[in-house]
Amino acid sequence: MHAEEKWTAETWPASPERQTLEAKNKFTGFWIFLGGETVLFATLFATYLALKDKVPSSEHMLAKDIFEMPLVFATTMILLTSSLTSVYAMYHMKNFQFNKMMLWLGITVLLGGSFLALEIYEFNHYVHEFHHTFTSSAFASAFYTLTGFHGAHVAFGLGWILTLMIRNGKRGLDLYNAPKFYLASLYWHFIDVVWVFIFTVVYLMGMVG
Repeated sequence: MHAEEKWTAETWPASPERQTLEAKNKFTGFWIFLGGETVLFATLFATYLALKDKVPSSEHMLAKDIFEMPLVFATTMILLTSSLTSVYAMYHMKNFQFNKMMLWLGITVLLGGSFLALEIYEFNHYVHEFHHTFTSSAFASAFYTLTGFHGAHVAFGLGWILTLMIRNGKRGLDLYNAPKFYLASLYWHFIDVVWVFIFTVVYLMGMVG
């Protein structure tokens, strides 16, 4: 049975994301891409750690002076929950339950959008309340570059998922789009894992000095 033929729950394979050669090639390309992304984030983390205490004078605020953990904790919980909802979506994809998959992907998008909205609010708060701008210090530049780069990846991930949902809304599931949904979900997990490191290295370590 080919990708363009009609499937049923009874004939749908257990691992639809790896059934075709094209799908396997997509996985290979994805892991290569993810390796490059990991190197980029590692570089940004190293830069941040080198510059996190670099401010012009003692009058300028450090991380422990500006970070507000309740807000950061809320954004963290939202993003981690979105990772769980994407797992539910892929569970339903593997069980050939298209509508349920789309529902959970939609919830994932809503949670991801909420994370971005709170992050924008956080940045705006730091700028107006503490005058913590991108150019105020080396620490500020490293902070906004790392967290902003991650935020851009969240936005890209949301666009990726939304595009798949819109393009395949009437098509349903097949062996052509199943790998695309699955890889988008893997990318979303990668974004969440990076945020766990940001939460630990930037915020938690920043609060303890």
